[in-house]
Amino acid sequence: MSSPGSSIAAILVATAFFLMGNGLIGTLTPLRAHAAGFSDIAIGALGAWYYLGFVAGCVVGPRLLSRVGHIRAFSVAAVLIAAATLVQPLSPNTTVWFAARAVTGLCMAILYMSVESWLNDRASNTNRGRLLSLYVVVNLSALLLGQWLLLLGDPQSYELFSIGAIAYCICVVPMGLTRLPAPAARERPRIDIPRLLSISPVGAAGCVTVGLANGAFWTLAPIYGQSLGFTTRDIALFMSVFIAGGALVQWPLGRISDGMDRRWMIAAICSAASVSGLILGALGWYLFPTGNLFYAVVFVLGATMLPLYSLSIAHANDRLSRAEFVDASAGLLMITAAASIPGPLLASFVIATAGPFSLFIYTALVHAAMAFYAFTRMRMKEPAPFDTRDLFSPVPQSSPAALPLDPRGPQQEKPL
Repeated sequence: MSSPGSSIAAILVATAFFLMGNGLIGTLTPLRAHAAGFSDIAIGALGAWYYLGFVAGCVVGPRLLSRVGHIRAFSVAAVLIAAATLVQPLSPNTTVWFAARAVTGLCMAILYMSVESWLNDRASNTNRGRLLSLYVVVNLSALLLGQWLLLLGDPQSYELFSIGAIAYCICVVPMGLTRLPAPAARERPRIDIPRLLSISPVGAAGCVTVGLANGAFWTLAPIYGQSLGFTTRDIALFMSVFIAGGALVQWPLGRISDGMDRRWMIAAICSAASVSGLILGALGWYLFPTGNLFYAVVFVLGATMLPLYSLSIAHANDRLSRAEFVDASAGLLMITAAASIPGPLLASFVIATAGPFSLFIYTALVHAAMAFYAFTRMRMKEPAPFDTRDLFSPVPQSSPAALPLDPRGPQQEKPL
């Protein structure tokens, strides 16, 4: 049998490949759709169908994994995503693209669940924090590298879709060759949305904000770049700087929030995200030629938008016992995914009315509303007691299967 170390390496390599493919195709899809004459609303609907498929995958994924096994489910999902990717450049029909994005979202949820179940099976109370950190690094690094795969071809050709499909296919290789035994079955999280809204309304509202704003950004930001006259390299850099901002700042912001009422940090980063969005929406056309100043604003936007999910989870966790953490986090993840469905659609209607620059006016308004709500709640309710809190830990916005990796959750047995 392969050692735990080599088995985990295989899982992480597989994760890196399918996330590089997803990073590439996620940015390429709106670029190619725009070039093919899709309306702004149709491009927004592409994002909505992806997240609708993802929510469906979180529901049906556990049943599929228990029925056919993790390797088979992972392999089938990867092949279906590759096929859906290759279908897109074959037809400019919006219905075909909607179906392809829905299949991609559904299968991405299954891929996440497969690898995260294996990581959970290898985790113990002494190493799951390190495993989670490593997994988050692989996630963000692969998504960033996927942006630079755009430079390997012309967005209006077939090449980049083929490269994305290749990445999805290659991810099957390390998973197919591993001799790691199938993960042990785990009890499914019990999701109680009304209780979450009652215990942590700011945490739940933060997750709604993430869905509405980040779902719109991932779907429509490349179109904003095109409106500024971005080259393919500029778009890759734009998306990469945004991701890097979240990756580099998330942990320091989280640790600073450990020493305060976390709602202050949530309100502060939402305020900063709102200001950054207003600057990009109103002055992006002026700042872009300056280079460094424009990308500095983009970096701040990523540094304030991307950490909100983990901070919202941490704030909710401050008010819960360890035994409730996984169930609550699963509920908050589903709130985020559900809010990501209307997010791109709402933003696309705004863009269709006011132009691509209004995307960041939309995200600014969403974050301003969240900041106002957080400030309001601080005047209405006392903060969680400091002696009941755990230290901040970054949480991947992937699937419920990743949540038991969080070291703040209930204790678990050491793997065999």
